[in-house]
Amino acid sequence: QVQLVESGGGLVQAGDSLRLSCAASGRTSSRYAMGWFRQAPGKEREFVAAISWNGRLTYIADSVKGRFTISRDNAKNTVYLQMNSLKPEDTALYYCAGGQYGTRPTEYYYWGQGTQVTVSS
Repeated sequence: QVQLVESGGGLVQAGDSLRLSCAASGRTSSRYAMGWFRQAPGKEREFVAAISWNGRLTYIADSVKGRFTISRDNAKNTVYLQMNSLKPEDTALYYCAGGQYGTRPTEYYYWGQGTQVTVSS
């Protein structure tokens, strides 16, 4: 029904910025909230940010608040995660997901394949 593809990850140094993109295809007219999650090796999948279907509501995890922002452009069927002042602890596989406006993975129905972000010290 909905396919999500993340892009924009890479290897950067601490303090650098990256913008991740999540392109949606399929039934993109559906009013899905979107979220970003990340997962580091050996750790649980962690909530990062969420945005309502119309972009009017956002929620940012405390761990990245002040550094990361989430936005969406429904005309382009794309959701973004702007990551500034990156730290080594931000290193993870980043996933975008569509579903409810929430902070739990179980509240999301559609998932991308992930894009790797690696931050060196």
